[in-house]
Amino acid sequence: MRPYIAFVKKEWLEALRTYKVFIFAVVFALLGIMNPITAKVTPQLLETFMPEGMQITLPEPTALDSWAQFYKNVGQMGLIVLVILFSTLISHEITKGTLINILTKGLKRSTVIYGKLTLSILLWTASFVLCFGLTDIYTRYFWDVSILHHAYFAGGCLWLFGVFLISVTLLGGILFSNSYGSLLTTLLVFIVLMILGIFEPIAKFNPTWLATQNLNLVQGNLSPDRLIPAILSTIMVIVLLNVISVIAFNRKAI
Repeated sequence: MRPYIAFVKKEWLEALRTYKVFIFAVVFALLGIMNPITAKVTPQLLETFMPEGMQITLPEPTALDSWAQFYKNVGQMGLIVLVILFSTLISHEITKGTLINILTKGLKRSTVIYGKLTLSILLWTASFVLCFGLTDIYTRYFWDVSILHHAYFAGGCLWLFGVFLISVTLLGGILFSNSYGSLLTTLLVFIVLMILGIFEPIAKFNPTWLATQNLNLVQGNLSPDRLIPAILSTIMVIVLLNVISVIAFNRKAI
């Protein structure tokens, strides 16, 4: 347990040194603030830039518009930032050979994988909670939130999908030993899942449901139990990916 904790601390210091912590904090804090503000001012901006003489009645923004911005921005830009920043999670160290020293001193390779996963998930969780919390606070300040349904459950689903992407990105880095391979692996997996989502019999088990059905949950158009199959299958796939990562890394020449 002590080597594991020491390695996680080492990863934390590395994340600070490479400004990953700073980038995550800034990007997700900005997104958290922008979501409700964008929803609030968009109708006013549209009215301001309307051609003279043109009149269009725009509906008043609601709490739903704020959360629509959240799931659009975090579900796209937030996840892209997540994948890009973690694309070098292990590939960089494999390429540079920086793990050789600590591995020859007896650190288990599985500890390396679990340590990197732990720090990555903690960073993602802290960033997501920061963004979600800011959006929630400002949304409650501007609007009545009684119209919302399952807001926290919907957020948890998107968070779990982010953990899934971290696992895919890590495995890609191990297999190809470079950030491009890691990114391409993640992109390919995402494309395959989107294609599989077309087929209704297996769509309910698709991890992408966790990132595409959030607004339907918040609007009350979808009940949480409909996503239970996707949640369970995603958790199983995450465990499987991490097991494969450990096996692949144990066989990797460094």
